[in-house]
Amino acid sequence: MTAVFLGIPTAPRGVGHLRGDQSFPDAAREALRDGQLRANLGHATSTIRGKRAAVAAELPDWAELRAAAKAIKTATMARLDEHLLVLERQVTARGGTVHWARDANEANAIVTRLVQATGADEVVKVKSMATQEIGLNEALEAAGIAAHETDLAELIVQLGEDKPSHILVPAIHKNRAEIREIFLRTMPGVDPTLTDEPRRLAMAARAHLRERFLRARVAISGANFAVAETGTLAVVESEGNGRMCLTLPQTLITVMGIEKVVPTWRDLEVFLQLLPRSSTGERMNPYTSMWAGVIPGDGPQEFHLVLLDNGRTATLADEIGREALHCIRCSACLNVCPVYERTGGHAYGSVYPGPIGAVLSPQLTGVEDNASLPYASSLCGACYDVCPVAIDIPSILVHLRAEHVEAQQHTTPEAVAFRALSKAMSSPRLWHLAQKAAGLGRFLSRGKATLPAALPPPASKWTRTRDLPTPPAKTFTSQWAEEHRS
Repeated sequence: MTAVFLGIPTAPRGVGHLRGDQSFPDAAREALRDGQLRANLGHATSTIRGKRAAVAAELPDWAELRAAAKAIKTATMARLDEHLLVLERQVTARGGTVHWARDANEANAIVTRLVQATGADEVVKVKSMATQEIGLNEALEAAGIAAHETDLAELIVQLGEDKPSHILVPAIHKNRAEIREIFLRTMPGVDPTLTDEPRRLAMAARAHLRERFLRARVAISGANFAVAETGTLAVVESEGNGRMCLTLPQTLITVMGIEKVVPTWRDLEVFLQLLPRSSTGERMNPYTSMWAGVIPGDGPQEFHLVLLDNGRTATLADEIGREALHCIRCSACLNVCPVYERTGGHAYGSVYPGPIGAVLSPQLTGVEDNASLPYASSLCGACYDVCPVAIDIPSILVHLRAEHVEAQQHTTPEAVAFRALSKAMSSPRLWHLAQKAAGLGRFLSRGKATLPAALPPPASKWTRTRDLPTPPAKTFTSQWAEEHRS
């Protein structure tokens, strides 16, 4: 029996896709200059929002389902170690092998070793956030193993040498014309008369992938859920590519974050009602695949489950932040977020973009490695309203911002300014002097309602992203004194 240890360090630097090369504000400024990107995102997210709202409204007990999902996740996280050990026993009893990976480096090494043991030099993949998180494709490539993405959107991203920008629709930032150009440029043997009609594009991708499905001896998948009591893994998808990967190869390797476990089949029932409605706006996914271990003569004859930590137990140790581990990767929060809709997913620098990424990525890496992400939000609360498991993302964002401020040890210009303000507000004499000094701002405004954005540093960092009202001609205290003098 394998022991489960809590308090494992955060995700290591230099591997995987949890940290960006730029801070969010810098990356967002570049994204905002791309009008085509904003048009693509606006159209796609509004369409998905509408579909989700319609199917969620069909269920009279939608609120009760959300509450049930939240309760299940909270209870599961409280006893996560026990449920994982039950899962390991059940998978092993059904002929599978369970591997434990502390971080991205260990997970990549385990999967690479397992593929090499089969003698294969290529694998087919079901869309998997966990393998993107750890940079598995790059690790396999370094070992001479080609990884073929089979999800249509992931294929588009891979062929275009791009990065995913959405949890559910990784190529959401691309339109049909751009996808056609990618296929014509990178897909061997594609019909040169290919149009940007969705059906024609899908058929081209199908022909490209079919030969890879039929020749592949190894498949790599993620998992939407794992049922501890039976050792059952579940993948839900809309195209059928997952079903091909999960049934045709001889060896199946599943990489799963440890938070994906649910205790029982009855728990799974709740999530299978919430996930499709919140993600694709469907009543159920076209393909829901479940498997447990191996069955002689039917499907893969070798099954490996890699249970990934990579900062998850460190997140679990945070009493407030651990709620981010409840996420079922539906992407509903991305589709309603005004910040994501305008900047896209690449600005977040992580495979987990949008509101959930703004709270999950900093915790997996350590807040200071992703210090700008908790500020990538207007705190409007729309993400919390649509979350199918009722994650209070705004509260976690504020919590992580506070952690970042504390970590700075009050040395930032903003911290110095607030300390000075606190001292002034605690002394009536200093406060009156400060009010008189603030009145000078009226000269800078030149009659306008706000001060200019181009104030000198460090004030420019504040006014660049916020409107600073022009100080009034009279302070409240002076007006009060005048009115009550008589």
